[in-house]
Amino acid sequence: MRFTKPFWAGIADGSITVAFRGWHRPTVVAGRAYRTGGGRIEVVSVDAIDPGAVSVDDAAAAGYSSVDDALANVRTDDGRIVHRVEFRLLTEPDPREALANDTDMDLDAVVEITKRLDRLDAASTHGAWTRPTLALVAEHPARRAPDLAAMVGRETAPFKLDVRKLKNLGLTTSLKIGYELSPRGRAYLDAVASD
Repeated sequence: MRFTKPFWAGIADGSITVAFRGWHRPTVVAGRAYRTGGGRIEVVSVDAIDPGAVSVDDAAAAGYSSVDDALANVRTDDGRIVHRVEFRLLTEPDPREALANDTDMDLDAVVEITKRLDRLDAASTHGAWTRPTLALVAEHPARRAPDLAAMVGRETAPFKLDVRKLKNLGLTTSLKIGYELSPRGRAYLDAVASD
């Protein structure tokens, strides 16, 4: 779930717990965790609402001083409906970060990662990409995604989606600009190189 930078501190300190969005249908799900600039949150509820029902307390919980301010940037054109999203800050460690820092690369871990990479390659419409992408990220850490995509003749958006799949396996991490191999990713490449 996206929030602009002015809201990050309030999310991080727990003072912002509500957001208003204009959607045709919700793009977040209650019970699911999302990453924001202010930390990981769990959506508690998502409800379509009448904008006239927004209270001053709700506006304050969304980080605004008035109801008008809270609703000023909510899109209601093209049949969009105002939704109230309530969420809570998650304080437990991010499972993806824990996985990315897990360097225990026994044979079972190597075999499991290899199987998952093979499945991603087999499902691809543009051929095997997982190992070349890992190698590219290893060779060019902190390089802009468009630059990396161009190096392998790919469009940026689908390339970024593929790197995200590697991140979900704990093999890469995102930087402010570009990516790098995670400790787990380096351990995996070292393990397969030594076979």
